[in-house]
Amino acid sequence: MTELPSLAAELEVGRVFVKDESYRLGLPAFKALGASWAVRRALAERAVNGEVPGPVTLVTATDGNHGRAVARMARLAGQRAHVFVPRGVHPQAVAAIVAEQTEVTEVAGPYDEAVRRAAEAAAGPDAVLIQDTAWAGYERIPGWIVEGYSTLCAEIDEQLADAGIAEGPDLVSIPVGVGSLAQAVVTHYRSRPSGRAPALLSVEPDAAACVLESFLLGEPVSVTTGDTVMAGLNCGTPSSIAWPYLHAGLDAAIAVSDADGSRAAARLAALGVSAGPCGAAALAGLHAALTGPAAEARRAELGLGPASVVVLLSTEGPAANPHSTVGL
Repeated sequence: MTELPSLAAELEVGRVFVKDESYRLGLPAFKALGASWAVRRALAERAVNGEVPGPVTLVTATDGNHGRAVARMARLAGQRAHVFVPRGVHPQAVAAIVAEQTEVTEVAGPYDEAVRRAAEAAAGPDAVLIQDTAWAGYERIPGWIVEGYSTLCAEIDEQLADAGIAEGPDLVSIPVGVGSLAQAVVTHYRSRPSGRAPALLSVEPDAAACVLESFLLGEPVSVTTGDTVMAGLNCGTPSSIAWPYLHAGLDAAIAVSDADGSRAAARLAALGVSAGPCGAAALAGLHAALTGPAAEARRAELGLGPASVVVLLSTEGPAANPHSTVGL
């Protein structure tokens, strides 16, 4: 956790912290938290159920980080992996998955199509789908992934306490794809027995704002996605198990442009924080919410003032998503 006093002054709040996930369990993004726990639980369940011993194939679809994490955990556990990658994922991110000694299938369609292909490939008896989004009939393993992500929230509480903030943050800004990380954050902060309940802000690319669109329509919907440098957030459908938590627990949702995300990444880099466009989306969304027309009204709605504590979840480093960025 890195504190950025100059950013707090710029945004006219008390303190700003960045939860830096650019190096997590040897990988450049937070996704290893969920993948490691879900893979462990899935393999343990197979053993308890008396499944035929021997290697299985862990199958998933990914915009980059989740697939690499599943492939890494498969390799460490002596299993095989098969990762489906949609269009728009940077070749270097694909190469990083291949380097984990896994089979990679590149899909010409968007993320939702890659998920469908992965689910089909995992239908055999010697395969297990380790997907970080849920739908009717497939919810248990995505739930384990959300449990793994909750580690990040517990760390935030401990690190803020070490910084003299025992009561927790006033606002948490969360990059959102299908919403699984946001589900973990909502679950954590809406179920605490003590401490303040922070405002929770979700941030998506405007090319794939499925959660924002779902909020506007009052129900979970799919959107047609476009190209974005925020590749890890390029998802067209909210997770079925995440949506009830997001609908009930988020205070605000916002979509930002690629230029916004790239400028935020450059700003964080100038302050010594290594963030890719997806991780920097947390800052891009916060900046959009707290500046410009009607900013004071939005601050009031979010309960923010000059002494407020803000946490930005920077979910990946630039190595996870090597798209080029633009300067400020």
